[in-house]
Amino acid sequence: MLDMREALATIVRGHPDALYVSTCGYITRDLYNVADRPENFYLVGSMGMAAPIGLGIALAQPHRQVVILDGDGSFAMNLSCLPMIGVAAPRIVHVVLDNQRHESTGGQRTVRPGDPVALARACGYAAGYTVSRGEALAGLEISGMPALVHVLCRPRDYPPGRRVEETPPRLVARFRAALATSSITDQGGFQ
Repeated sequence: MLDMREALATIVRGHPDALYVSTCGYITRDLYNVADRPENFYLVGSMGMAAPIGLGIALAQPHRQVVILDGDGSFAMNLSCLPMIGVAAPRIVHVVLDNQRHESTGGQRTVRPGDPVALARACGYAAGYTVSRGEALAGLEISGMPALVHVLCRPRDYPPGRRVEETPPRLVARFRAALATSSITDQGGFQ
């Protein structure tokens, strides 16, 4: 199983020009500490909302690659967004970082909604993958959009990184400014 920070670094290296939406809690803190940039939209206190917000961004920016970073708990919280993503078929890579824990609220075990890849495929996602090793994630070539990547991670054995320092209004402003000045199209995999 992967270390979540290593998984995030691999994902960002594979999609350096993508727009990122990260779920609340430690995943946002990890992304902030691994690769803070204006093209990252950090959710603070909005569990289960990464997929719907990522879908909205993908529909508004169809020429851009959007990477949604979900935890297994936040993914389970908003399964109703999967068919909307499947039907709209945007350029989304939906990553579920699965450590079977709600780590930022005390480490409680998550409720398992079944196989995330099978759920996404049943809802119309074009592709789905499960990876548990760094080499598999780094070498993953995605063959259709939207795609779900289920990344099996081990529970963290390190303290969380520093909190996002910007306020939510400032994060929105810097993300909008990044959208206005960029027209890069990401065609990559995770290599």
